[in-house]
Amino acid sequence: MTSSLVNLAQQTEEHANHLPMPAIMYGIIAFAILMLLLLVTLAYRNVHTRRR
Repeated sequence: MTSSLVNLAQQTEEHANHLPMPAIMYGIIAFAILMLLLLVTLAYRNVHTRRR
């Protein structure tokens, strides 16, 4: 019983996390999206003072 479990574990010990792009790209994309949101926020910074 134990040897069959060990054999099963050894057979399934392959790379299971195949990412569609390099891991650093996730950080770069998240940073770019946050910078875009920052620019949108700054664009509307003085909108309420122009309406008066």
